[in-house]
Amino acid sequence: MAVPMGETGLPARILALRHGSALAYAPIGEATAPGQVSLHDLKYLYRAHELTDRTRVYGVVGNPVGHSLSSLMHNTAFVARKVDAVYLPFLVKDLRDFLKAVPEFGVRGFSVTIPHKQNILRYLEQCDPLAAKIGAVNTVVVRRDGSLYGCNTDFVGISRALEKKMKLAGSRVLIFGAGGVARAAAFALAKAGAHVAICARRGKAAKELAKAVGGEAVPRRAIRSERFSAILNSTPIGMYPQEGISPLTSRELNCELVMDLINRPEKTQLLKTAARKGITAVPGIEMFIPQGVAQWELWTGQKAPETLMRRAVLRALRAEEKSRQQH
Repeated sequence: MAVPMGETGLPARILALRHGSALAYAPIGEATAPGQVSLHDLKYLYRAHELTDRTRVYGVVGNPVGHSLSSLMHNTAFVARKVDAVYLPFLVKDLRDFLKAVPEFGVRGFSVTIPHKQNILRYLEQCDPLAAKIGAVNTVVVRRDGSLYGCNTDFVGISRALEKKMKLAGSRVLIFGAGGVARAAAFALAKAGAHVAICARRGKAAKELAKAVGGEAVPRRAIRSERFSAILNSTPIGMYPQEGISPLTSRELNCELVMDLINRPEKTQLLKTAARKGITAVPGIEMFIPQGVAQWELWTGQKAPETLMRRAVLRALRAEEKSRQQH
């Protein structure tokens, strides 16, 4: 019997029983090899023993994906709404390799995260006009004929999170970073009437994105002396497991609100720094939940149990934070 190994083989191990494998291995306690799923998660998060040929498969595609809370969020919703589906983490280095395996796994849809949000566009048969304009896709539907339809729910998540906290029209917002999620943020802010400023390590990318939304590119050295209504971090700097670092210094946070689009940990080093300065700190979870709700509803055609999804994710984040403090 062949046993898929490592983080790349994790989805195949979870689906092994439904494909006729005599057994599936899971450690009771600590993992003894990379990519192992605990017995608790195999049974209660992924429900490996209940999956059948009729179970629809969804997942998140990225590199890395080990930090993602998407499996917890989406699988919680599938159980609550009694939908025969499972959501899995796919560690993908080459999109072409993953897309070849989509029919074999029976994948019906997937989330797209770093670093594939822009590259996925070339493989889509059809794309939502807004996502095409943004130039980044975070949600893909696999249609019955196997064709791929892409859209962007990051746009919805960012809009909803910020509109609760501030008036966007007439504001000046700095986005730190120029990748896929930065593009969604820039278009969401511009549509809401905000003036968008982009600062990124890649100067050319910053200028191109700023031009696309009628905004401005700001060099890093200028941030300390400028004033913004809000600053958004769209880079992965400070994400678990490197949660001890911040993409921006205290002296660069000259604004009323800071939002970190990282959702794990809930309170990043950037947000802690902002809070110490008396700046409103908005965690990435406020964007993560609504974008996930929009994904789930797109895939299932049902109303998502948003309250349960939020509760499950927050419980996991706070348990993790408590564990960190104890150690």
